[in-house]
Amino acid sequence: MSDTTVLGLPIANPVIVGSGLLTDQERNIRRLIEKGAGAVVTKTIHPNPPQGLDERILRLPVGMLNSTTYSKRPVNHWLQVLRSFAEDRLPVIASLHADSPAELAALAADVEKTGCRALELGISCLNEEEGLEEDNPDRVYAYTSETRGRTRLPLSVKLAIGEGLQDRVRAAIAGGADAVTVSDTIAGAAVSPESGGLELDGVFGYSGPGIKPLVLAAIWQLRRRGIELPVLGCGGVGGGRDVADYLSVGADAVQVYTALHTDMYRTLERILTETRELTGDRAGAPGAEYREPEGAVT
Repeated sequence: MSDTTVLGLPIANPVIVGSGLLTDQERNIRRLIEKGAGAVVTKTIHPNPPQGLDERILRLPVGMLNSTTYSKRPVNHWLQVLRSFAEDRLPVIASLHADSPAELAALAADVEKTGCRALELGISCLNEEEGLEEDNPDRVYAYTSETRGRTRLPLSVKLAIGEGLQDRVRAAIAGGADAVTVSDTIAGAAVSPESGGLELDGVFGYSGPGIKPLVLAAIWQLRRRGIELPVLGCGGVGGGRDVADYLSVGADAVQVYTALHTDMYRTLERILTETRELTGDRAGAPGAEYREPEGAVT
């Protein structure tokens, strides 16, 4: 079995469980790794998550809408959990965000002290109380560069597809990002047949199979335009064919999340099995023990 390195983190295969409600608990993260995930991204840790929001998930015929934001668990809880993961040498990526670049940088510095080895900056969430009106290169650069100034940890910046993606990716690179995760959820809505109003009472994050062709195109275009930074592809992964497709257009690893809301562990095992059949030894067997590759720095 060959090994893959993502964000300096040696992983047994390129299938990573993305950030969300399912990764808000230590036991879930440990079990997902036991079942064969190459790595797991925590739910986004935030020093001051929005309070009092009506956070829900709406399953659609294709994909899912969700109005969730950040983990409600306090930072100190996460620091203890991340320290435990680090002690066990588990391939866990901490997802982080904060209300300002300086606060995010301070949080990243605290996380580094736990022994955590990789970060994902979840700076593009649509579901805050005021919503993310429009991400832009200046904002991406500010969060990335400030964080880079406070931590040596490899970090990926999670960005949504859409207008100006190439400029936002270049801003992340200029700010010191080691990778980008494409894509975060995109704006979506569903109409209630009963009331005629919007489900969840607004426009929130859409994820699922519907965005896969858009994300494939975005990654292919980034590569064609000379972007060489590692890319973690994310969006609509429900089987090994999806993983193979992302790798084919230039992704270095692939995140799966929405599909895991149905039979989480069995679905992950199936995706890993299918990926292994399609890509050979790039995906380890489900349940395979995580191992550091020979020569890894510990």
